[in-house]
Amino acid sequence: MKTLVLGGYGNFGARICRALAGDPAIELMVGGRDESRATALADALGSGARGIAIDWAAGNFADVVRGLGVELLIHVAGPFQGQDYSVARTAARVGAHYIDLADGRRFVCDFPAALDADFRSAGRTAISGASTVPALSSAVVKHIARGWRSIHHISTCIAPAQTAPRGSATLAAVLGYCGTEIRVWQKGRWQVRRGWAEPERVHFARLPQRLGALCDIPDLEIFPTHFGVRDEVFFRAALEIGLAQRALAALASARALGVFRRPERLARPLNAVASWFDSLGSSSGGMVVCVGGEGEAGQGLQGEWHITADNDHGPEIPCMASILLARRLARGEVLPVGAQVCMGLLELEDFLPEFSRWGMQTDMLVEAAGHGTPAV
Repeated sequence: MKTLVLGGYGNFGARICRALAGDPAIELMVGGRDESRATALADALGSGARGIAIDWAAGNFADVVRGLGVELLIHVAGPFQGQDYSVARTAARVGAHYIDLADGRRFVCDFPAALDADFRSAGRTAISGASTVPALSSAVVKHIARGWRSIHHISTCIAPAQTAPRGSATLAAVLGYCGTEIRVWQKGRWQVRRGWAEPERVHFARLPQRLGALCDIPDLEIFPTHFGVRDEVFFRAALEIGLAQRALAALASARALGVFRRPERLARPLNAVASWFDSLGSSSGGMVVCVGGEGEAGQGLQGEWHITADNDHGPEIPCMASILLARRLARGEVLPVGAQVCMGLLELEDFLPEFSRWGMQTDMLVEAAGHGTPAV
């Protein structure tokens, strides 16, 4: 399967290319605007990988994709907040499958309605959100609550390692909603909270506790309906350096007061400054998903799933869903035709070999609510 990874030499794209290179079912193309960087990575990968000069914003993008004979387009050229669906529409137009790593709330949530007709007409599969959220997060919730009668609350927190690779574009996307109003499902109704404000302590199985604050992701909108959550769905990110977390909270307060309306303009200088604090942090990051509800017999249950990634391997996690799905398509496995959010396509068990490959440790405990002894 001729597979083009758009943004293929970037932080996440390069990881996907390394995972797919050498797969006998995949003919890999590393795509990006800088031909020398794309070619350098392709040459390093070997296995017939090719570097391709391509710009999704250029007027000839569709012609280039068609000329390459692309059968699967993996879109990693984020950030996706504020991006349109032109790349996905091009994939449908040329008859290619499409996968992206988007975590922008509107991009992912509106994806099926905007593109389902295009991909059904093309007879191809389009998947948005093949990343940590909602692909992995939804698989974890499903695994914890398997057999439960109902889910009352879901809380997720991602904790990146201080020394893990980061980029200005990703930081700009994060700062874009710092201090803005975000709709969240709390106390059984939609309420408004502010992004990165009001940090709270979050506990992890194998990491020191951190301060975590609200981030705007697709799960906040999709999970209440998809899982029938009664009370609350919440998502936090917890930086390793507490000072950085408090600085974002202060920036959120300033924006809410109208003092600083465009914090994303600080992305480049803040990204440069962040490395000054690397000596205070570590190469370990992780994630925790907490679910509470009622078991099959009506008993109160609460479950937690943790993953810990050492040696700056945390950024591998957002890439895993797209890698797993690309391999399935290349093997000829049938995935649902049309455009969909990446939920229900992968089980937690599907990720386990990837976790093992990178030496990641997972912990899960389901307990009777309000008790300290395991129920399962």
